Amino acid sequence: MTDPAKLEALRKKYANAAGGDIFDPAFAAVARAQFKGSDRRKWPFAGIPTFLDAPCRPDAQDLPDFGGIDIALLGVPMDLGVTNRNGSRFGPRAVRTIERIGPYEHLLKCAPFSMAQIADIGDVPMQSRFDLPLCHQDIETFYKRLVGAGVRPLSVGGDHSISASILKAVGEKRPVGMIHIDAHCDTAGPYEGAKFQHGGPFRLAVLDGVLDPERTIQIGIRGGAEYLWEFSYDSGMTVIHAEEVSGMGMAAVIEKARQIVGDGPTYLSFDIDSVDPGFAPGTGTPEVGGLTPADVLRLLRGLQGIDFVGGDVVEVAPQYDTTTNTAHIAAQVMFTILCLMVSGKS
Repeated sequence: MTDPAKLEALRKKYANAAGGDIFDPAFAAVARAQFKGSDRRKWPFAGIPTFLDAPCRPDAQDLPDFGGIDIALLGVPMDLGVTNRNGSRFGPRAVRTIERIGPYEHLLKCAPFSMAQIADIGDVPMQSRFDLPLCHQDIETFYKRLVGAGVRPLSVGGDHSISASILKAVGEKRPVGMIHIDAHCDTAGPYEGAKFQHGGPFRLAVLDGVLDPERTIQIGIRGGAEYLWEFSYDSGMTVIHAEEVSGMGMAAVIEKARQIVGDGPTYLSFDIDSVDPGFAPGTGTPEVGGLTPADVLRLLRGLQGIDFVGGDVVEVAPQYDTTTNTAHIAAQVMFTILCLMVSGKS
C-alpha cells in the first residue's frame, strides 16, 4: 500500500479486532446472530444436523400453533411413487448433513434466520412405509394442520409425488400459482392403477382445483418423455425447455416467470434432476443437457418479491453420488428458496 495514512487507519480499525467485530451495520446484524463473544461461533461439523443449521423443534408438531414459527423446514422421506431408481427417501437426511450453507445470501442481501421464526420440525409422520395412498393421506392431513396454523412449509422429499398432497393444503382456500424447475413436466396420468406417482403430481393438483395452470411456469424441461405431458399445454401452463433457456437468456426467463405468476400466492417446486447430472448425479431419473447450479441460483435470485407461500426440494437420492454434491446443491437451493420466502409478501 502506497498511502501511509490509509494503512494507519486500517491498522487502527482492524489490528486488534476479533473475527466477530464487524463494522458495517448490515453485516454486523448478521454477525450478532452468529458469534458468541468476540470471535466464537458454532462449529459447522458439531451438534445435531438440521436443515440449514436451523433450530431443532420436533416438539412443534405436537403444539396447536406449531410453536409460533413462521416457516417450517421439514422432511418427507417417502419414495414409493418413483418410476425408476428409488432412494429419495434418504434425501432429507442427506440434505440435513450438509454444513456451511448460509447464514447470509449476498445477492439477495438476506439473513433469513434473523428475519423470521424458522425451525426444522422433523419429518412428516406417516403410518406405513409400504402404502403409497396412505402416505399421501398422512401428508395431506399434516400439511393442512400446518397451513391452518399459519405456518408456511419448505419441504425436502422424497419423490415428487409429495407435491400433489402438499398443494392440497397450500391451495385449499384458493388455487396457487407455481414456479416449477424440473427436467420433467410431471403432468402425466395414472399408471398401473396408481394415481400417486412422481410423474403426475401437477395434473392431480390442477384437477383438484388447488393449482392454477395459467399461473404455472415449468422451466428446464427436457428428455424423451415429452409425449406424456400434453396436459401442461392443454391446461395453459407455460413450458420453457432446457434448450430454450440459453437462447432466451436467463433475464428473459425470469421476467416470463414473474409475469406468469404475478402478484398472487405462489408455490415453488424444485426437482434436483433439473440440474444436469454432471453436477447432480444423485437422483432417480437423470436427464443430460440440464441447467447448471449457477443457472438455478441466478433464476431463483431473480424471483425475489414474489408471494411464495411454500416450496419443496425433491428427488435427492444420495446413494448415487459419492461426492455429496447433489445434496449440497439441494441444500443451497433450499436456503435460497427460504430467503425468497422470508423476503416476499407473506
